Amino acid sequence: MKIFHKKDGGIVQLIGKDKMKEWPIELPLIFIEYVRTNQLNTYNDSKLKKDIEQYLNEVVRDVAIPGLINVLDGDNFEEINKALARIEELAKKNIEMVKPIKPYVENLLKKENKEVNKLSKSILESFNKAERRKKLAAKRKVMQEKEKEFLAGSISGEEYAKARKEYLILKE
Repeated sequence: MKIFHKKDGGIVQLIGKDKMKEWPIELPLIFIEYVRTNQLNTYNDSKLKKDIEQYLNEVVRDVAIPGLINVLDGDNFEEINKALARIEELAKKNIEMVKPIKPYVENLLKKENKEVNKLSKSILESFNKAERRKKLAAKRKVMQEKEKEFLAGSISGEEYAKARKEYLILKE
């Protein structure tokens, strides 16, 4: 058990890294994401938040990622399929959570198991979609700036049209 002390004398208990090693391989990532999204903001103490965040980063580095890598680098296709199915679900919910294992998923494309290839391609497709969304958001921001400049008369209609065309091509 990992214990954190609050300013008001209370405590926050989180499960220890050793116990997490006994969990199914994707569960530490789910736990970390749950604590970050649902619990962390409920604490009013910035030092407590920082300490918990640091612990969660240690869990990612020491437990979650090594566990996933051991399974994905192994030769047990049944276990790899189970892990990839769960990773695929996590990737659909929050792609950032599974980003550290992307290179290992790419390596799985070389394996000759059809189910492994199918799940790996699906996960990588989720990565590609997320990357595209980021690019589109950045381009959208640039487009909004160009629109403001155009309306203010700072840039010509040709410059605005060119930027708009680039944005629309990326959007398609």
